[in-house]
Amino acid sequence: MSNSSEFLWYIPNQVEGGHRGDISQVGPSSLETLTSHAEALEQHGWGGALIGAGWGRPDTFTVAAALVARTKTFEPLIAIRPGYWRPANFASAAATLDELSGGRVRVNIVSGQDNLAAYGDNEGDQTHRYNRTKEFMRLVRRLWTEENVTFDGEHFQVAGSTVEPRITPRGDRLHPRLYFGGASEAAERVAATEADVQLFWGEPLDGVGERIARLKRLSRDLDRDLPPLQFGLRITTLVRDTTEQAWADAEAKVEEMAKQHGQLDQHRRAPAVGQQRLLNLHARGDVLDDNLYTAPGRYGGGGAGTTWLVGSAADVASSLRRYRDLGITHFVLSDTPYLSEIRRQGDQLLPLLRDQPALAADQLLVPERVA
Repeated sequence: MSNSSEFLWYIPNQVEGGHRGDISQVGPSSLETLTSHAEALEQHGWGGALIGAGWGRPDTFTVAAALVARTKTFEPLIAIRPGYWRPANFASAAATLDELSGGRVRVNIVSGQDNLAAYGDNEGDQTHRYNRTKEFMRLVRRLWTEENVTFDGEHFQVAGSTVEPRITPRGDRLHPRLYFGGASEAAERVAATEADVQLFWGEPLDGVGERIARLKRLSRDLDRDLPPLQFGLRITTLVRDTTEQAWADAEAKVEEMAKQHGQLDQHRRAPAVGQQRLLNLHARGDVLDDNLYTAPGRYGGGGAGTTWLVGSAADVASSLRRYRDLGITHFVLSDTPYLSEIRRQGDQLLPLLRDQPALAADQLLVPERVA
């Protein structure tokens, strides 16, 4: 992979420990614990980390600001929700943190379900939700790049709005990147026109390739007026010194999940299209594309923990290169225990990824047409 690829980790800002079985840290939401993760990321070659959002956990933006103040290069990918934030309020907060940090802010726009009533939000059906997200992203970007912005949308309105401080352009980076996820038709239409980076969960190569091709066509069909959409992968990577040890540990983890949870058939009814796609993969087999392990999804694995890439550092690097050959340039990886895996994978996996050249554009393995 070339140096243009970017590698982030995941920091779970949780009130209680035990996220995905990680019980290694005392005080998971303490500033000391969170800072130890961010500092380890700096020391072991990572660009930064995704910090998740959800009602009932420490406020993501506050955590990100605290970690930026305690680090030098760490870049938080801050998950935020339209509805929890108003566009102008968020644009101002993010611009301030971006300026104070020297341009280290990244933003992950989340439109999935949450405990909306707890913080006074409400939203309608899927169409309403994604129309609101589209307006939010368009307006935030305008507030970052224009002055005296007037916007009269269905969901948001501002008049003569100028965000201070202004974001300092840094090369071709005019503002923080907007990352976005979602696999439904409505979500993909938002990504094709408004996102800077579309994040995928750990689907097999053929599924990711089809989605990249579809999003590129949508970008053309919907007259995208932004730079070309980029693509990212959010996935669990279980890395050990040998292939055999990795699979032994992976199977042991799943066996423990099965003892605790049993087979969770109710997960088959997950409403989110992207989650449903992942949960349905086990019907194709427990292992796809050499080392994409689908069994965790049967026993409680959700989100980025539904599928795992398993193997030695060389095995996992080879698999990630194949995603890179499809056009993926942003990688958000993780495994538990989070802190020790930051070090292991930073030292063993990242050097293998950075030493490999990327394919030229005319060599990318993206299918031309999707059946």
